[in-house]
Amino acid sequence: MKTCPIGAESASPSSSWLYLLERFDVGVVHLDRELHVMGMNDFARRSLPVQEKMPFGKIVTSFHPEAARAKVKFLLGQAECPVNNAPPMAMMINIPDRVLLIKVSKMGDAQAATTGYTLVFYDITEVVSHKLEDGPAHSTAEGGERRQLRKIPTIKKNRVLLVDVPSVSFIRSEGHYTWVHTAQGNQFCNLNIGDLESRLDPQLFLRVHRSYIVNLSQVDEIVRDEGRMTLRMMGSTPVEIPVSRLSAPRLMDQLGLGESVSVKP
Repeated sequence: MKTCPIGAESASPSSSWLYLLERFDVGVVHLDRELHVMGMNDFARRSLPVQEKMPFGKIVTSFHPEAARAKVKFLLGQAECPVNNAPPMAMMINIPDRVLLIKVSKMGDAQAATTGYTLVFYDITEVVSHKLEDGPAHSTAEGGERRQLRKIPTIKKNRVLLVDVPSVSFIRSEGHYTWVHTAQGNQFCNLNIGDLESRLDPQLFLRVHRSYIVNLSQVDEIVRDEGRMTLRMMGSTPVEIPVSRLSAPRLMDQLGLGESVSVKP
């Protein structure tokens, strides 16, 4: 598994995180103690659906997609961590065609009493994804350009680790979040399984179950047992992935096996 932590320099200055962070525009949203939106900078106004949602004076989650609201609430809750000098919490949120890295910090007065919060976000879309070729097949429902992830942003001890997509064996859903599994272990990801499914190459990655996406190039065996199908993935530790009945025909087709191949228990 190849990962790139934010803050690490690469051999090429033009691709280092320091260089990229210097080039990133930063979105800033100011919240009061009750989490009402009190102000935002110009980049936040351009990036968020301000004209559509008119968020000023409303609770901050009012302009986030429904799927992201629970994450934002959790993030804001963590900002009230009682530990002294707690680091700002980080989270990735998927909005149409964009991936945002969000941090929240609690603001205090002279007596350290909470007066409000500052929500800061970076648009990391260009770092973790690439545009597909133009054409009708590569357009979103909203008419914008579709993007595929080339790296999956994961979180480890308040650091963002970027996992190379080809190294991923499978992805497992856990509520609003996911675990990204590679030969080297697994990493926690803030994006849900639907977000990832829509951003991965459908020729290589297939959602075989409501809780699993697999890398088809790393499938080692197909097993049938009493009408149930499972996949055994490559690796030193055996891992079996359930396949739903609805996904089985598409799986066989994408593996090039078709209905003519019978899989014996």
